[in-house]
Amino acid sequence: MRQYKQLLLANKAWAAEIIEESADFFQRQLVGQNPEFLWIGCSDSRVGPEQMTMTPPGNMFIHRNIANLVNDDDMNLMSVLQYAIDVLGVRHIIICGHYACGGIRATLDGGTTGPVDDWLSTARCVLHDHADEIDAQPDREQKVNRLVEVNVRDQLVRLARTKTIQGAFARGQEVLLHGWVYDIRDGLIKPMMEIDSATVLEEVGRPDKVLV
Repeated sequence: MRQYKQLLLANKAWAAEIIEESADFFQRQLVGQNPEFLWIGCSDSRVGPEQMTMTPPGNMFIHRNIANLVNDDDMNLMSVLQYAIDVLGVRHIIICGHYACGGIRATLDGGTTGPVDDWLSTARCVLHDHADEIDAQPDREQKVNRLVEVNVRDQLVRLARTKTIQGAFARGQEVLLHGWVYDIRDGLIKPMMEIDSATVLEEVGRPDKVLV
């Protein structure tokens, strides 16, 4: 059987199971969404935010891109962020990287071309800004994983500087930004840092290493 047909069969089984557990589930979904969380994560197929957090449909607004980058020129992310804050009123925004990230590996190794190379320019800025610490790591794997961690830090600060977040902070809207890393070795999410309206962004330091 072709694999795409397996996806359709799995969907039917999932929908039937949901209805068996809660007959009006999909009718309630028509009312709208009221998520507390915006998840900004990596596009990697191994990193499914709803699965790893056991979050049911409707509870998490999600944006994913290669290496979980925040770029003011990315109208996709900027519109997702604006909608999440101004319309949905999410209270928590999570940037979640993951160890062994292919985008971060490509940032270190180079050799990319085309749109991927253009996209990773933001990650290369992170590498440049933290080159002293990355170069000091004893092997390639540890270089990659430490770059994963400091990349989450830098993207969280970039997120905090966006007009949408600064506007929310200025009007007293309750928003908390979280920097997390997912460890694909054990399936656990490891929190690193938080930013709120009182955080002095110029004083945000490098996070402690959380990979042990």
